[in-house]
Amino acid sequence: MKTAITGGIGSGKSYVVGRLKAHGISVYDCDSAAKRLLHDSADIRRRLTALVGPQAYDAGGNLDRQAVRAFLLASAANAAAIDAIVHPAVAADFRASGLQWMECAILYQSGFDRLVDRVIAVSAPEEVRIARIMKRDNISAATARGWIARQWPQEEIERRADFVIVNDGKEDIDRQIINILNKL
Repeated sequence: MKTAITGGIGSGKSYVVGRLKAHGISVYDCDSAAKRLLHDSADIRRRLTALVGPQAYDAGGNLDRQAVRAFLLASAANAAAIDAIVHPAVAADFRASGLQWMECAILYQSGFDRLVDRVIAVSAPEEVRIARIMKRDNISAATARGWIARQWPQEEIERRADFVIVNDGKEDIDRQIINILNKL
């Protein structure tokens, strides 16, 4: 049985994954995998360069994040075209990893929910999320709110999930994890 951890920015997914690792569970990180594949995969490099142009990678072969971000933000069609290159590669890499758990911030948007049997959503009040994002990224509350607004509503993520871990700084995360693991 494959399990995904998801939740909005600042919800504390990475913290929960760290606690899962303390319980002996290895978790595939979709964001890290995407970054690795964007750098290492010759197929992605070729396809992304054909899509974005030669400016997608610098002379040293490193992804030019600004160029790719500008292309991605130019239109929804551009974003979908990049996703069509990256998402299947990450999905294949997850399958090949042999891991049973994944962390994926955009689980439903990417269709990765079809790769797992159950979903655990990590949830936190918006004020807590804003404070975490501001501290982590050294940004303003308005910018943090803007990032949250671009994502799926937390309520929708929770509604679709099989389990919810409340990571508000008050609830006992380990107790919640153990309760879920016992149910699984």
